[in-house]
Amino acid sequence: MTETTTKTIDKTAIRDAATVVVLRDRATRPRVLMGQRGAKAAFMPNKFVFPGGAVDAQDAQIPLARALPPLCAARLSEDSSPDMARALAVAAVRELWEETGQILGVPAPWPESIPEDWLEFAGTGHRPSAEPLQFIFRAITPPGRPRRFDARFFLLDADELSSDPDDFDAATDELSHLQWIAVDEIRNYDMPFITEVVLAEVAARATDETPPDSVPFFRNDDEESLFLRLHGAGMRD
Repeated sequence: MTETTTKTIDKTAIRDAATVVVLRDRATRPRVLMGQRGAKAAFMPNKFVFPGGAVDAQDAQIPLARALPPLCAARLSEDSSPDMARALAVAAVRELWEETGQILGVPAPWPESIPEDWLEFAGTGHRPSAEPLQFIFRAITPPGRPRRFDARFFLLDADELSSDPDDFDAATDELSHLQWIAVDEIRNYDMPFITEVVLAEVAARATDETPPDSVPFFRNDDEESLFLRLHGAGMRD
């Protein structure tokens, strides 16, 4: 007798993910691009969040027109698999496009066949570019949540977009109420705790356009929670 087994996906396993914090008006009154998750979403329902999501298997194979800056790639590779930096950068561009319709890319032809998930992006005449992304934060979802992610947060200046920052017509319906929210009004919105922590980091960097040498890492393991820094010692009180 042949035994048939059904492979199930462990949705509580930690998945690598990329999140994009798009910042505009940084020299005057900084605003960030956010949207609201649906009431029936398994992860963070009803919360206002940045665009982002899990890394797909094919992300590491997508041809970037421009690569990540060396400093950013080096920080992403710390305490992580060495080939993850590229996949995370591609995931950031893809999730930004899917959830907001915003294009982070440069006008360029694709060198090979275009994956189905990228057909609409490629149809805009662009290839993804990771050069403007700055890696500013990393956080692992605490145990006990319906979904767990090892999320890397990227800061992106809205001036680097190749699309109209106020046009969300190409966005999917995963996030609703897409809008630019002033950082000084952000507490009027229902957000996850970690989003508030990241926003504090963004506010501190609003007038500094240089990438950070050291990146905060909020690591929630099954055994303990630690607030560390990549390329540095543990954070002090």
